[in-house]
Order: sequence, then structure tokens, then C-alpha cells
Amino acid sequence: MKVGLRPIVNKVNLPTVLKTAILPGDSIERLFIATQVGEIFYIGNSNLRVFLDIRKRILKLGDSSGGYDERGLIGLAFHPQFYYNGLFYLHYSVAGTQGPGALPESYNPNPCDLNTLNLKWKNRESQYDHIDTIEEWVLQSNGHPKKRRTLLNLRRPFSNHNGVNSLNFSPETGKLVLTTGDGGSGYDPFNLSQDDLEIAGKIIEIDVSKNTYLNNPPIVTRFTELPITIQETLSVMAKGVRNIPGISFQRYKNQFIKYTGNVGQDLVESVFSFVHYKPIPVTQLIQATSMNTILEKEGYINFGWRGWEGDFPTSSVKNCSSNPALSEKTTAFYNEAITLSKSRLQPLTSYYHKDNRPDKIEGTALTGVQAYMGRSIPGLTGSVVFIDLAQKGSHSQVKGALAYTFVKPNAQPNDYHVIQTNYHFGSEPAFFVNLGTNLNQTRLYLGVYRSMKVSDFNQGTIFEIVP
Repeated sequence: MKVGLRPIVNKVNLPTVLKTAILPGDSIERLFIATQVGEIFYIGNSNLRVFLDIRKRILKLGDSSGGYDERGLIGLAFHPQFYYNGLFYLHYSVAGTQGPGALPESYNPNPCDLNTLNLKWKNRESQYDHIDTIEEWVLQSNGHPKKRRTLLNLRRPFSNHNGVNSLNFSPETGKLVLTTGDGGSGYDPFNLSQDDLEIAGKIIEIDVSKNTYLNNPPIVTRFTELPITIQETLSVMAKGVRNIPGISFQRYKNQFIKYTGNVGQDLVESVFSFVHYKPIPVTQLIQATSMNTILEKEGYINFGWRGWEGDFPTSSVKNCSSNPALSEKTTAFYNEAITLSKSRLQPLTSYYHKDNRPDKIEGTALTGVQAYMGRSIPGLTGSVVFIDLAQKGSHSQVKGALAYTFVKPNAQPNDYHVIQTNYHFGSEPAFFVNLGTNLNQTRLYLGVYRSMKVSDFNQGTIFEIVP
């Protein structure tokens, strides 16, 4: 399949969220663009207009990593009743919260040395990388946004794996869904993603209709550290998450298919789908743990990390010194892979970091997953579309990849198909950093950046994917 890319906006900073909303008093659905450095724009009358600028609230990005960074403004969601109540939600890394990190800079996870993997996160109040916040804002009648309250303050152990496009409202429950990564580093050294009481590595529902009567909640890492009034607003949809580019809901008859992805470690990128799930209230998780009772987890989704990387037991990959063309793969968490083998959700589709087949992707990192219900690109109608940051292989330039698949009626895993584009990016890199859609999922928007560094400014273009 081949599609076109129609440029909408040029020279924006690195886009992390692309979605549409109708402003109070307006009649047109506008495309909103959130950038990693803290700007939110929308397109009005063919011009780019500033909706909100919180750059001063954002942690200084790109300093310690040569420009590459996974922090910043990474989540934006509009309340389902935004047109009437003006409420919207932000997830970002807070200025002035830079810490030393949870482990020394010299730390290097090595799956051949279990002493580097089965660690405990100690001295959490001083040994962390930064603090993320999830906030509720309101667009006032005078047209100026104002912060109303903070929903969560999260202390993060490392700079990476914070999620992206991390806030989305569920049309099924009306709740705000927070998708957050395992906390970072490699191989989840503290195994936060499988610990029921850790906030990292989960998909969490937040009931924003409840008033917690706390405008500035404590800075936490575990559910048990939260006040009861906040615990009562939270439930956990899924665990076993490594890093995640948001969640997409697709109406199918009288129910919703949920799509999401898990970014891989060494081998594979994975797209997941599920319909039925049973979220567990955080208060029940805490009670079961304190009473040492086994909680009924039927319908509780587990993506399998860190025992499983998509459809593979998590492996360490090393180059063979005797033959550089070959690599040695060693199962890193054999016992964990066995334990999770029956309870984990299998991916809908997977693509691999090494794949010599001519019609497949050699991937780097999954950066967007969106359902498509439009009819202007007939071959994609009813599919789930996904993108990769930069496909590997013998290409003359770095360029992202676009692909799609469908859910089978029997819910079995399915193959995927690459989508070719007719747009010529020239000789510069074209990293595919974000995928977005409009309210009824009939349009798809692609964010492309010319650099991997957030400190290289104004290198972004937003496209609409067209026939």
C-alpha cells in the first residue's frame, strides 16, 4: 500500500502529542500539537496559534545526554466535555527537579550478571532522576488556560521510559488513562513493572470526576505512598509495561478494542490489542498485599515485561567476537519468563530489530499506535496503524516506518503490512516521532523530526496521511 503525506506545519519543535479538539464556542475541530519543550499550538485559519506555553515549567532538556531526552511535555488530553467545561490534562517533567539518578552513572545492566539486574531502589527521596506531574487545567472564559489542581506527582528513577502521548480519555469509562513506562535504564533493574504496588510500568485509570481535596499531592513512587482520597480515584488496567506510546480506543459494534504498544529492548517491537479487561482498584491491590492474600486477577492485563519482550523471552544480545555477523542471544530472565508464560497477553503483531524479509521493517522503537476508521484510504479502514522511529537496514538515509494490521475475529496474532509513502524527505534524517488522529479516527497525523536531539530546535513537520 502507498499513501501520500501532506505537510500541514513546518519548523515546530519535537512533537509529542497530535490530537484534535473543538474549542469552547468554536464550531471547527482543530489540530493541537504539543511539543516536548512545553509548547501547545493549534491550527486556526491555516495559522499556527499558541494555546499554552509552559516552557518555564519544564525541566531543562538535553543537557546530560548530548541533546537526546525522553522527558518534557509528554502528555495532553482533552476532557470528553472539553467544549462545555474547558478541562484538559497535562503530563510533564517539572523544572528544577533534576536529581542524581537512582544508580551511579557507571551502572550498566548486564543480563549475564544477575547482581546488576535484581536491584532495590534505595533512598528514593534523594536517589532519583526527576519528577513528573499530571495536572488538570481549565480554559477560562477569557480564553486563557489556568492550572486547577495536580492529580499526581511521580518521582522517576531514570531519565527515560516516561511514556509519550501518555494521557488519553477512555470513551468506554470516561476516565483519564495514564500510560507510563517502567522507569528507565535497561532491563528494568528494579523490576518495577511487575510489582503491583509500583506506579511505574502500568496503565492506570484516573477518575477525574472525584475531588481528592488535595491541590498538591505528595511526590511518590508507590501506590501505598498516596493519600486514601487519591488511591480511591485510581485503578490499574495493565502492568508489565516497558515503555508505551499511548493507548487508542476503536469502537467495534457495541464495544471498544484497545490498542497499545510496548517498546522493545533488543529484539522486537510489539503492538497489543484487547477488548475485555477488569481493572483492579488501587485500594484492593494495597489491601491484598497488606493482608498477604491472593487477589483475583481475571481480566487484569499483563504485557509480560520484564520476563517477556513482546513474543520472545527477554534476551541479552551480544556480538560474537569470532564472527561479527552473528550474535549470541542469552535468555536473561528464564524463571520470570516461565512464571509469566500463561498469564501474559500475546501481541497482536510484532516487528523485529533484525529482519531480512524485503516486505518487513527492521525496527528501532515503536513511537505511535492509532486506530483508523476513515474511508478515504480504503485499505486501512478498520485497521490499527503504527509507526517506528527509524527503520534499520541498508538505506541511504535515516527514515521512519509506517505499517498497519487488523484484529482477527478469533483474536489470534496477525501479520502486518508496510505502508509506503510518496513523500521525498531529501538527504536529511526523517525520524517518525508521533502518530495522532482526529476525534472520530477518520484522519491520521504524522509528526516527523529531522534530529534525535530535543536541543535541535524547529526541526519538525506535521503531516496528514492522505490517499
